[in-house]
Amino acid sequence: GITLRKLVRNATLDIVDGMAQLMDVLFITPAQSPENSDLISYNSVWTACQQVPRIPRDNKAAALSMLTKNVDFVKDAHEEMEQAVEECDPYCGLLNDTEDNSDNPGDEEDDRLGCPNNRDLYWSEEDQELIIPCLALVRASKACLKKIRISVAENGKKDQVAQLDDIVDISDEISPSVDDLALSIYPPMCHLTVRINSAKLVSVLKKALEITKASHVTPQPEDSWIPLLINAVDHCMNRIKELTQNELEL
Repeated sequence: GITLRKLVRNATLDIVDGMAQLMDVLFITPAQSPENSDLISYNSVWTACQQVPRIPRDNKAAALSMLTKNVDFVKDAHEEMEQAVEECDPYCGLLNDTEDNSDNPGDEEDDRLGCPNNRDLYWSEEDQELIIPCLALVRASKACLKKIRISVAENGKKDQVAQLDDIVDISDEISPSVDDLALSIYPPMCHLTVRINSAKLVSVLKKALEITKASHVTPQPEDSWIPLLINAVDHCMNRIKELTQNELEL
């Protein structure tokens, strides 16, 4: 299957790239070679070679490997979003120096020059209200990936390579879509951009669920978890539409 071939190809390229870097280092004279660069290159090749025995042996195992990575990516994005919301500090204190200088008489000039002010650094009440369904949508994304992974683990068949590849291909689109939505909630927030990115994520999620439903990993298409997740995704999107309706009317 395509998924397994990609993993084998990537592992092979890592070894080839590592060997190329090692040969470059070995051909450099000691006087020109940076300290420990040869050791670093040896280690890169060794690390790449160690990954070979860990390559999945069939397309089902390869699909599960990719789905697990996607679950972890979305989980990390969700945790970062939650942490920022809980701390009410989108940039985690990175710009505290700006606050310390807030009494500086040159602030007005800085604003005119494009330096960030509070509107650029923090969420308004409307922003915070919009973040709630966005977080719920990312949680639903994580739940979708987990359920798809479980279905592949329990019902996936090694010989159904095309269907497994299709599931992995569409699932690979979920994490980047989550990242786009996560980035768009940081201030200064554009509600229309949040709406657009949410709609893109919803489209990918529904497509992933439909492909999974139509595949062999869902032996009972009427299985309740798929319509439940579709309803959850729709509920989040409807709420986001309500909160961003004014943006469309401007």
